[in-house]
Amino acid sequence: MKYIIILGDGMADEPIPALGGKTPLQVACTPNMDLLARLGRNGRLSTVPQGFPPGSEIANLSLLGYDVRFEFEGRGSLEAASIGVALQPGEMAMRCNLICIEKGCIKNHSAGHISNQEAAELIHFLQKELGNDFIRFHAGVSYRHLLVMQGGNKQLACTPPHDVPGTLFRDVLVKALIPEAEKTAETLNHLILRSQKLLATHPVNLRRQEAGKDPANSIWPWSPGYKPAMKTLMQQYPCLKSGSVISAVDLIKGIGIYAGLESIEVEGATGLYNTNYEGKAQAAIEALRRKDFVFLHVEATDEAGHEGDVELKIRTIEYLDSRIVGPIFNAVKDWDEPVAIAVLPDHPTWCSIRTHVNEPVPFLIYKPGLPPDDVTVYDEIAAEKGSYGLLKGKEFIEQLIN
Repeated sequence: MKYIIILGDGMADEPIPALGGKTPLQVACTPNMDLLARLGRNGRLSTVPQGFPPGSEIANLSLLGYDVRFEFEGRGSLEAASIGVALQPGEMAMRCNLICIEKGCIKNHSAGHISNQEAAELIHFLQKELGNDFIRFHAGVSYRHLLVMQGGNKQLACTPPHDVPGTLFRDVLVKALIPEAEKTAETLNHLILRSQKLLATHPVNLRRQEAGKDPANSIWPWSPGYKPAMKTLMQQYPCLKSGSVISAVDLIKGIGIYAGLESIEVEGATGLYNTNYEGKAQAAIEALRRKDFVFLHVEATDEAGHEGDVELKIRTIEYLDSRIVGPIFNAVKDWDEPVAIAVLPDHPTWCSIRTHVNEPVPFLIYKPGLPPDDVTVYDEIAAEKGSYGLLKGKEFIEQLIN
C-alpha cells in the first residue's frame, strides 16, 4: 500500500457568528473530503504536546511521528535544510521574517506578502550591511528568510510575529531566558533596530509605498535552534521505503528533508491562495507512482486565517477540495496497488484572533478495503464522532501506515 497525507495548514477554526455559528469547514463546499470521510474513518488529533506553542513546526513534526521534546531544534534549523544552508557546529539558525511595522506596532507578519524578488533584494542588502563573520542572512520565499549566528545561545524568548499583530514591537523584542543568552538577545535586538533604519528608505520599500503596498521595514528573528538529530521516516517505519514532500514553504520542505523525503518543486507554488493547486496535485500523483509516501502541504488556508479573512478561508478550503483532494482521489482510486489517503490540518488558525490555537484538529483516513465508520462529512464537529476518537502525536501516522 502507498500513503499520502494532504495537509491544509490551519484549516480548522471555531464556530463563527457571521457563519450562523458554523466553522469555515462546515460552510465550505467540500464534496471530495466528505466522500473520503464517508468511505473512511475519522477522528481528532492533538498535534501540540503540553508546554509547546501551537506552531506549524511543532504540529507537523508531531503528526509525522516525531517527539518534539527531544527532536525539535527550532524552526530556523529546519528551514536551513530547505534553503540549502548546512549548519555547522556552534551555529544557531532562526526564522527571519520581513515584517511591516506601522506607528511602532507590528502591522503584519508578511510585509503584505512581499514578492520573492523584492524580498531577495532586501535580504541581500541586509547581508551586505549587517552580515559579517558571525551573522549571515539567507533569502528564502516571500517574507520567510533565515538568520544564522555563529556562537548564538538559543535560550531565548522570541515572539512569532503572526501571533501579535497590532502589538508594539518593543514590547515583544527578544529576551534572554538565562544570563548566558543576554549577549545573543542584545545582538538580535540591535539587528532589528538597525534593519528598521536601513530598510526605511530602500528603493524596494519606496516603490511598494508608492504603489499602496505595505513596506518590509523590519526583520523579525524567532524560533532559534541548532542542527537537529532526526531519524528518517523510513528508519522509524520500515514499511516505508521512500517518500516525497511537496510544499511552497521552507519549514515543511526542511522537515521533509530531515525526514528523508525528496523535496519536489512545483512551478507557481506560492504558499498563498493563488498557489498552483493543479501542479501540486499532479506532482503528488507522479510522486506516488515512484514512492511509497507523499506529504502534500498547502499553506493557503493558514494565511487566510492569519489575515482574519473568513471568506478567503472558505474559498481556499474549497480550492483544496476541488483542485487537490478530488483530482488525487480520482487518479489513484483504481490503481492496482491501493493508496491510503489522509486529510487534516496541522493546527487550527482562528480567523477571530488571526493566529494558531492549541486545539485538536479533525482528520480522516481512507484505506481501500477498511470498513468505514458512521461519519458522513468532514469537519471539526463531525470528527468528534469518528471511530478513531482523540489521538495524540505519533498515534495518527501509526494508524495511517499500520
